[in-house]
Amino acid sequence: MNIFSEYIAKELKFKTEQVDNTLALLDLGCTIPFIARYRKERTGGMDEVQIGQVKNLYERLQELQKRKETILKTITEQDKLTPELQQRIENSWNATELEDLYLPYKPKRRTRAQIAREQGLEPLATLLLLQRESDPWQSAQRFVKGDVGNAETAIKGAQDIIAEQVSEDERSRQSVRHAYHQSAIIRSRVVKSKADSDEAMKYSDYFEWEEPLKRCTSHRLLAMRRGESDGILRVSIVVDDERCVDRLDRLYVKGYGPCSRLVAEAVEDGYKRLLRPSIETEFASSSKQKADEEAINVFVGNVQQLLLSAPLGQKRVMGIDPGFRTGCKVVCLDAQGNLLHHEAIFPHPPVNHRMQATVHVEQMVKDYQVEAIAIGNGTASRETSDFIRDLHFDHHVQTFVVSEDGASVYSASKTAREEFPNEDVTVRGAVSIARRLMDPLAELVKIDPKSIGVGQYQHDVDQMKLKKSLDQTVEHCVNLVGVDLNTASRHLLTYVSGLGPTLAQNIVDYRKEHGAFNTRSELKKVTRLGPSAFEQCAGFLRIRGGKNPLDNSAVHPESYGIVEQMAKDCGCTVSTLMSDASLRQQIDLKRYVNDRVGMPTLKDIMAELEKPGRDPREQIEEFEFDPNVKEVDDLMEGMVLPGIVTNITKFGAFVDIGVHHDGLVHISQMANHYVKDPNEMVHLHQHVKVKVTEVDKRRGRISLSMRF
Repeated sequence: MNIFSEYIAKELKFKTEQVDNTLALLDLGCTIPFIARYRKERTGGMDEVQIGQVKNLYERLQELQKRKETILKTITEQDKLTPELQQRIENSWNATELEDLYLPYKPKRRTRAQIAREQGLEPLATLLLLQRESDPWQSAQRFVKGDVGNAETAIKGAQDIIAEQVSEDERSRQSVRHAYHQSAIIRSRVVKSKADSDEAMKYSDYFEWEEPLKRCTSHRLLAMRRGESDGILRVSIVVDDERCVDRLDRLYVKGYGPCSRLVAEAVEDGYKRLLRPSIETEFASSSKQKADEEAINVFVGNVQQLLLSAPLGQKRVMGIDPGFRTGCKVVCLDAQGNLLHHEAIFPHPPVNHRMQATVHVEQMVKDYQVEAIAIGNGTASRETSDFIRDLHFDHHVQTFVVSEDGASVYSASKTAREEFPNEDVTVRGAVSIARRLMDPLAELVKIDPKSIGVGQYQHDVDQMKLKKSLDQTVEHCVNLVGVDLNTASRHLLTYVSGLGPTLAQNIVDYRKEHGAFNTRSELKKVTRLGPSAFEQCAGFLRIRGGKNPLDNSAVHPESYGIVEQMAKDCGCTVSTLMSDASLRQQIDLKRYVNDRVGMPTLKDIMAELEKPGRDPREQIEEFEFDPNVKEVDDLMEGMVLPGIVTNITKFGAFVDIGVHHDGLVHISQMANHYVKDPNEMVHLHQHVKVKVTEVDKRRGRISLSMRF
């Protein structure tokens, strides 16, 4: 059994056996999607979120174990490790408690207390703490020597030692920490010299702001911290100092004699000079970490929704990157996303070649048999959409507005240069817009998730944690949908369970040299793709029209024998079994249970045989803005308009209503009942009806409501 299994099981409320088996699979290099999909018997049916929780806690405990080893080694080298202290350190799995235990022994810079100790004043500090001396100054005379010129200097040095002891004492820290937990206030004040600047206006809500820290939402805290880093705000976390000092006095001050008064002075100094700054820093850090986690969770949720957006599928698409002065860049792609043609049109001011643009677009639609048009949602998007909808085609053409966030990042990237070495950035951007309509997941995996426009404070949070969470999310989405082995790009293959960049490139190279894969087993011929990688990736890769129909399903090759036995028992082929529901209904799953395969896997197999290779994403729908509203000046309070949800935060959702500026539906305006999480009410790219409640042109804010 793994040494951490029992602790993790208790913390996360799982069975120890579940956790132990999961950790064993993780230690073997199995990925979360693989474990969740193909090892349900081992984990007791844990899903990806639960396995992710086990993995994250496991990694945190491993880090804590390493930290303990460092702490024990350091204290041992000082010859100060007692059996009791060692036991407390070894039994602690709380990082804060661990650092409190270590603090008195932690190597530090040369402090005032350290200088006093070097002057031989520690015995005097101990004497003062006993608080029995009637004349501490008389006692201090014994320590007057060298740099200690008089009793007053000796007393001051002893007080410095006491102040440091108080600040490092576990009881003191817990006492002040409790006060911060209960009543800390986060306070924000504007830097007066910056108050009237244009840059400061976006922080105007926080010029004179304070609230209990425990009630401060993640977006408010991150907004204040960003204002602080921009030099606009000063942010502090404060408590009632008198109450904290009183609490500490009760721990250290005994009576009212002269020694007690000196100890009380040292306690107050230790609190204000050492302990309060330390705990404030700790709470600034922990509150930021908590806000980061919430912001990352929101951002990751949005990215997941975006990656799983409804795809148009393999259709011939025209992509348009709209613009005014520089024109609209138009590209035509075939059903596989290959570039067939590109040119620029100028239907808008200042060029105004509208008639020429009309002829060209109508001709392109005819020549390349365009089935759908994707228009980027940036500058001139609304005008371009109106222009396209006024055109006449000889067949039905669907029109969609597509988010172009990150398209410019992609178009200037190494990836884009590799794909289109002879085209400029405008062509690459238009191609990306068109491909996003065809398959958002396949296109967006080429772009850093932080650049795709669905976060709010993603650049302010812990970047390592953000990257880890985003990588897990992209991996989850790619493996949930599945990947066509013969058409997937290197970037898409990179996120398939068990592959990574090197094997993804090797698969692409193999395709170029040998042509399309005919079977999953052919993957074993790919350079460096061994049995372990094959086991991890095979179930998530699809082969359409291959030799084995199961290769286009989520049934893992390790289970092909079971399906073949089912077909044999039914007296038919695997293909017939997959297409004939009546045959599948005759199957008694209990007959196929064995030591390795249980009912969870068998039920998954039957569901996959019913709809092999099914896409879990929704169907895409067309959308049109209100034709009478095109600018912010067209808005009036009370208007009810169609919109598209573009971003979701903890405090509400942003909605595009076609005026080049998204409006906010605050969480309180989402329904006529209490809403805990905006995701309960809306999802990204959802088509909604909203009512305009306020337009603040100065601050560029549009307030919307879904309550009407």
